[in-house]
Amino acid sequence: MCRSIKTLRPPVLPEEATEDDIRAAALQYVRKVSGFRAPAAHNREVFDRAVDDIAEATRRLLDGLEVRGAHRAASVTPAE
Repeated sequence: MCRSIKTLRPPVLPEEATEDDIRAAALQYVRKVSGFRAPAAHNREVFDRAVDDIAEATRRLLDGLEVRGAHRAASVTPAE
C-alpha cells in the first residue's frame, strides 16, 4: 500500500529533514493507519488534518531530539 517511512534524524539522514520529508512521512503514516491511499471526499478533511497534526508532531520530535555524537563525528578531522 505505501512505501516505508524513512528515518529523518541525523546521522541517518545526512542533513536536516526538509518540510517535504516530514510531510511525506506523515502522509505515509496516515495512509498506513487508515488503510486508504487517497480518502473519499467525505473523509478528506479528517485525513488532511491528521497529516498536518502528525507532520507538526514530527517537527517537534526532530527539533527536540538530542543525538549524541552526531556533531562531534562531523567535526572530527582525520589524523595526518
